Amino acid sequence: MPKKVRGTRKKATLSRVRQENIYLAIQAVQQDGQFSIKILCEIAEIPRSSYYKWLNHKPSVRELENQKLTKAMISLHEKVGGIYGYRRLTLHLCKETEQQIHHKRIQRLMQLQGIQSVIRRRKRKRYATSTPQHVAENLLNREFAATKPNEKWVTDITEFKYGQSQKAYLSAILDLYDNTVVSHVFGHSNNNSLVFQTVKKAIKAAPRSRPMLHSDRGFQYTSQRFKKLFGKKLTHSMSRVGRCIDNSPIESFWGTLKCEKYYLHTYRTFDELERDNEAYIHFYNYERLQAKLNGLSPMEFRTNAV
Repeated sequence: MPKKVRGTRKKATLSRVRQENIYLAIQAVQQDGQFSIKILCEIAEIPRSSYYKWLNHKPSVRELENQKLTKAMISLHEKVGGIYGYRRLTLHLCKETEQQIHHKRIQRLMQLQGIQSVIRRRKRKRYATSTPQHVAENLLNREFAATKPNEKWVTDITEFKYGQSQKAYLSAILDLYDNTVVSHVFGHSNNNSLVFQTVKKAIKAAPRSRPMLHSDRGFQYTSQRFKKLFGKKLTHSMSRVGRCIDNSPIESFWGTLKCEKYYLHTYRTFDELERDNEAYIHFYNYERLQAKLNGLSPMEFRTNAV
């Protein structure tokens, strides 16, 4: 559809919303009994016939459905703190109502109600590279699809700030089969211990598996100690130098976590930051629906597979 036509339709929709707000205001003031409909319509500069036509209008089946959808949409929008856009709202409403709803319908209802996603993007920082003690081949090779749980994992560390520019770090492992966060550790330092604890937790949760673990070339993953501890328990794969896209699923997860939680708040203490990260990861695993998982949450999809 041409941009000019879309813009014209959007203006017409907003005009109808403003007109309805005028009618609602007249109705509310008139109920007090201090002013007549005639006077209120003259003040608003609209014909009385238009007001009475609106007042006596019987909503169609479609309008009644939109009213129910709008109510459910606003409730969900408030429940998640406004982090969902129209596509994810559509996923949840389809599941909640057990109906097929087109995402453009929800987009239009959001525009009518003046609500939108509150998330915002920030640029990723660049970090200095280190001299590796050992490296692994890029075995994953951007083949991000997995046929079963615990077949392919990706891992990384991200940084947060709180208080007076104090720093905290989150290490996590994501399963490419269903995007489940299978392990994570939150800490004060970006060191070997943070990474090793994360990998140990993941291996303990999947004792009968020998997954491929893909990472970047950070010093924790290229250390001899990492190879000694985990070399026989998993197959290690590494991104090429300067190719963040080789590990894009975990990069995407960091962006989602920060846009839907971290960037929306100011944190004074480490404990506040840790609490919100724990809550968000639980929400991500168990409640946040994903289109590529057939409209299920990661853990729902994983449970079905098992």
